[in-house]
Amino acid sequence: MAMLSTQTLLFPKSLSHPSLASPSFYQFSPISHLSSSSSSSSSSASSPSGFSSSMKSKNNQISRFVTRASIAESSESIGEILGDVSIFTATGEPVMIKDLWDQKEGMAVVALLRHFGCPCCWEFASGLKDSKPKFDAAGVKLIAVGVGTPNKARILADRLPFPLDSLYCDPDRKAYDVLGLYYGLGRTFFNPASAKVFSRFDALREAVKNYTIEATPDDRSSVLQQGGMFVFKGKQLLYSRKDEGTGDHAPLNEILDICRTVSVA
Repeated sequence: MAMLSTQTLLFPKSLSHPSLASPSFYQFSPISHLSSSSSSSSSSASSPSGFSSSMKSKNNQISRFVTRASIAESSESIGEILGDVSIFTATGEPVMIKDLWDQKEGMAVVALLRHFGCPCCWEFASGLKDSKPKFDAAGVKLIAVGVGTPNKARILADRLPFPLDSLYCDPDRKAYDVLGLYYGLGRTFFNPASAKVFSRFDALREAVKNYTIEATPDDRSSVLQQGGMFVFKGKQLLYSRKDEGTGDHAPLNEILDICRTVSVA
């Protein structure tokens, strides 16, 4: 299909990219639940409050989707590090990530798209937009971040469309580097996980009706960046997922289930 041709992901023959965090910076492992008793961190940072017994069955249903960073630092430290990253609103105003939601009790879904010119990201952004009322109802802030400048973000926002107040830009990929998200030619074009997009062909075709390659970052090396999905309560990381390849996105229904469960706990 033409919309997925490599023409939409043009880049120079010679690519340069600043030193990234090691791919092993974050190693993700499943956790059985999000109660304080599940934390083995030596940090003094507090864990999310335990779930009530009435939620245990629901908890078990989502356990295989919830992951955490198995590094020396606590998941709250990850929130601290990410919070100090400065990005831009789609209208061009600089903003610190920690200022986007209540850092004590607020919940946020942080969805990192690949870049604003990625057709698969238009399809994912369309799903995020459709899910936003449900996130709002659960008291969860939706934050979509893409690689590119604000003018590129506004192309997606105008043509998809997508709400400007939920769209942010990270032209230097600082948040992506902090979170250790995948980058490279193989991940972008040849990873088997990318084939998942063909199961969503109808949704993809609908999302790219008004697509334009003009939304692609001017820095063509940015098209090799992969995205991810993260859920926070305050500074505490509750869920983390690194996309394995282009079009490999977190299932939004499962993200909603996690948010609703934590919200009522």
